[in-house]
Amino acid sequence: MKRREFLVGAAMLAGTMARSRASGVPAPSTDGLRRITAFFENEVTTGRLPGAIVLIQQHGKPVYFKMFGVRDVRTRLSMTPDTIFAIHSMTKPITSVLAMMLIDEGKLALTDPVSKYIPLFAGTKVGLEVTKPDGSLALDLVPPIHPVTIRDLMRHTSGISYDYIGGKWVELAYKAANIFEGPFNNREFAERIAKLPLARQPGTLWRYGHSTDVLGSVIEIITRQTLYDALKQRIFDPLGMTSTKFVLTTPDELEHMARPLPTDQILLDAERERLDHPEWQSGGGGLLSTVTDYQRFSQMLLNGGEFDGKRYLSPAAFKDMTTDQIGPGSGVGRDYFYFPGDGFGYGYGLAVRTDPGNAKPPPPGSIGELKWDSGSGTYFGVDPKLDMVYVLMQQTQNERGRITPAFKALVYDCYPEELRRP
Repeated sequence: MKRREFLVGAAMLAGTMARSRASGVPAPSTDGLRRITAFFENEVTTGRLPGAIVLIQQHGKPVYFKMFGVRDVRTRLSMTPDTIFAIHSMTKPITSVLAMMLIDEGKLALTDPVSKYIPLFAGTKVGLEVTKPDGSLALDLVPPIHPVTIRDLMRHTSGISYDYIGGKWVELAYKAANIFEGPFNNREFAERIAKLPLARQPGTLWRYGHSTDVLGSVIEIITRQTLYDALKQRIFDPLGMTSTKFVLTTPDELEHMARPLPTDQILLDAERERLDHPEWQSGGGGLLSTVTDYQRFSQMLLNGGEFDGKRYLSPAAFKDMTTDQIGPGSGVGRDYFYFPGDGFGYGYGLAVRTDPGNAKPPPPGSIGELKWDSGSGTYFGVDPKLDMVYVLMQQTQNERGRITPAFKALVYDCYPEELRRP
């Protein structure tokens, strides 16, 4: 038997065994689901949230699907299954899956230097804040210990930051560069990033930033398509994600867009910036989607890279993507702003649960669960142990830090105690 056939066969067998084990998992309790309903109804009636949609799917079928409140407090139009949400960083897993598909096809390699596709990265330096003899601070620029690679982009070890993460010099350097000035496409944005100093040596620190935006530009160069066209051809159309895109164009689409509360200034500012750059297809945070679209993407991940008979990722690529790439022995430190959270490592574009974590009791969940969320409050989880995916769609920056962990706890509280914890 050929090796590839063996791998596929082994993966199918493993998937069948996992589903068989998960089939013995009880359905979520009715009382637990009622608590989810009561929680979100209270969030809406107290005015802390305009509305939300919650979907829990187990064994490939919805076991809870409920809409709360309105998509826009100005129009008072109710939440509907086709309500469109700005999913911000939940764009990253989708872009990363496409990159893994290109790796599967031999068109991209994790070890490729980014400069192979964007030559300006060959001159990128690492910034070091140094104290001068008079006590003042200065920025020294040193060569990277190795070039930024595709692997660095995919696991956030590139040294590329966001302007609000890191030392003061990082914030000042990013703001001074005016990287969002005027119109720009993915290639132009990546070149702007290449001119900035890296915040750390490549491969040494997990730091959240524009890495996946640069990855989007690499994808465009390889496919000779816009990022949207590449995503549409290889992921959106085959998966049936008919409402996922970067820009809304019709009155009906605009009417179905969910909006944050008028007091949610940070999210309102982010939405205004997104609308100011319709030409920028941000692979790190630009997509708009619906709960039903993202459910299909999530189920594909739960199925090990397959959906409705079509395989999107080989078993080997899926395993690589969902294995912790920054854990012990990797040489990677964790930033103070470690977005995956307690008990989680990070694969390629996804957080993966590796251990119970340091909290007592540990946060709910299962070893091997996958997740990601966003600055707009959207959240999804994939739990192979429970054969479950769960998706929360909302638009709130003000309340997401409170609502998201409460939501996850409520989901797992629907199951017996022995299934709630890693």
